[in-house]
Amino acid sequence: MELITVAAVAENGVIGRDGELPWPSIPADKRQYRNRIADWPVILGRRTFDSMRDDLPGTAQIVLSRSASEYGVESAHHAGSIDDAVATAESLGADRTYVIGGADIYELFQPVVDRMVLSRVPGEYEGDTYFPEWETDEWRLAESTPYDEFTLEEWVRDED
Repeated sequence: MELITVAAVAENGVIGRDGELPWPSIPADKRQYRNRIADWPVILGRRTFDSMRDDLPGTAQIVLSRSASEYGVESAHHAGSIDDAVATAESLGADRTYVIGGADIYELFQPVVDRMVLSRVPGEYEGDTYFPEWETDEWRLAESTPYDEFTLEEWVRDED
């Protein structure tokens, strides 16, 4: 099972403010993000799940939360731990799963993800949510694609 983090990150590491993106909408980034995760299960926290209820991402949502809950959505599954979340994704027949936030979920999965796809948003923004620090020597930049309003970076964990 390949685990891939997907996030949009400002130059100062900010990923959110008050549950929203702190920068103006970037339609090209939203499109590539939605297209990337459309056919795969996603792992996300409860607050992120609740914020996306009107337009749920992925084929299934694996909600990592300390408390089990009914979500009222057939495609949503509860997971109580990283191992539980991965087992749920595997039980759905997935060989790839995307980790889509929030900050605590990114932090928990950082030691075990295989790849990171990061939309680098130029500028520094005020926020209350940050992408976790990571050991750059454990990763290599496999691809960098510039767009008008962001740069898409794909990082792969070094196997050395």
